[in-house]
Amino acid sequence: MKKINEVIKKVYGKYSEKVLQIGDGNFLRAFADWMIDEANEKGLYKGSIVVCAPFTGAKVKALNDQDCVYTLIMRGLKNEKPVSISRQITSISRAVKIKDDFETFLEIAENPDLEIVISNTTEAGIVYTPETHLTNECPKSFPAKMAVFLYKRYKTFKGLNDKGLIFLPCELNECNADLLKEYIIKFSKDFNYEESFFTWLNNANVFANTLVDRIVTGYPKDKKEIETIEKELGYKDDMLVASELYNLWIIEGGKDLENRLPFEKISANILWVKNILEYNSMKVRLLNGAHTSLICAAFLAGHQFVLDSMQDKIFNDYLHCVLFDEIMPTLDLPKKDLISFAKNVLERFENPYLKHSLLDIALNSCAKFNTRCIPSILQYCKRMQKPPEFLSFAFAAFIKFYQGKMKDGIYKGNREDGLAYDIRDSAEVIDFFNNLQSKNLDEKEIVSAVLSNKSFWSNMDLTLIENLAGSVENYLRQINKTSIKETLKRAVINYPIEKGE
Repeated sequence: MKKINEVIKKVYGKYSEKVLQIGDGNFLRAFADWMIDEANEKGLYKGSIVVCAPFTGAKVKALNDQDCVYTLIMRGLKNEKPVSISRQITSISRAVKIKDDFETFLEIAENPDLEIVISNTTEAGIVYTPETHLTNECPKSFPAKMAVFLYKRYKTFKGLNDKGLIFLPCELNECNADLLKEYIIKFSKDFNYEESFFTWLNNANVFANTLVDRIVTGYPKDKKEIETIEKELGYKDDMLVASELYNLWIIEGGKDLENRLPFEKISANILWVKNILEYNSMKVRLLNGAHTSLICAAFLAGHQFVLDSMQDKIFNDYLHCVLFDEIMPTLDLPKKDLISFAKNVLERFENPYLKHSLLDIALNSCAKFNTRCIPSILQYCKRMQKPPEFLSFAFAAFIKFYQGKMKDGIYKGNREDGLAYDIRDSAEVIDFFNNLQSKNLDEKEIVSAVLSNKSFWSNMDLTLIENLAGSVENYLRQINKTSIKETLKRAVINYPIEKGE
């Protein structure tokens, strides 16, 4: 069978590179790249995307091998009927590994046509850890890389204001653009850039907070499924990516910014708002928080996909409890809006087309748990004067998931059924849990060590939250004594389930 680039003509990737994309993962290729491709098709933009991988660059070679052309399959239920839409994305010009080819990355800054920077480095990507920078040396963190990139652009164009960039970060950090800008400024000061650069940074560049929402499952894991898809398409596509139909991109900005971006007439769901915070908490806590509270427990119990978990009554009931009884009471939006959104979340999780790998979602779970679940836990404790039962269980399952051993340089866990799995997170997180495992501690000591690690929890010692450590310890002890599923089954049976009614 022919490869996709032997069948599909690359149409829009030959346009001038107007978009710098930091991240080569599935999400942006099924989200922002699709939107820009459609804007190109409608003649609204006429710009290509240069994809730059900030860290490992696992997909760079595969993208370049097929000329950066790939297929997006969007599937779901519409009017209660199954719908599947295929689209060939041809707007990516090339893919670059920043670490391996830092000089090429900086050359992109010299492009006068560059307008937009889109990023998705997960919540673990927008961080500030002081580091030095030597000429032509690639910095470690994403914000440090962007500080060097912007300085290169500033020097190239001698501080011209019309050469500033629009930053649209898609990481799920609250006020992601504000945070990214703050850290870029910190690194720029560390690198001793001149004062006039900071004036240009503030006046010429736009940092727009955004909120993204689309479930992206990536390349189908089932061999028979991909064979069927390729037969229907008529070509082989190693970078094929699957997603749900639903999409939402909320962007904080006024009419000036809206007029500069080409999204107003495409089929994507774009919402321009003046203040993104009220939307952020609802989406991150109810959708992403539900995901994160589910994945570790469901995987350890033997499930592979989100859909498998939702078809398990114990986990389905558990997620109802998390959403309606523990997360929803921490939010201040109208209850009918919260119920509607929560029910929508459950419907999306039960999309029969989506085989969203639990282990894939588990990437960088420590930062995700901090961003997506800890705010709900803290607010629940404050309002109810007690820790939430099921989010405490989720915390215990998270700790259990991270209990592993280093083998051949890879930190691995072992599931209850004996399956070994890779635990993928930052070096700091892996080192902490690996060292913790070597000390032969009991449940109380393990929970205390994890909850008191301020570097995980936005500089907070969670052992100071009354009864939280005890609740997490109780569930971790039950899990170790019986099993994940048996522990959860007992908790669900003894709890009244409202299901939002």
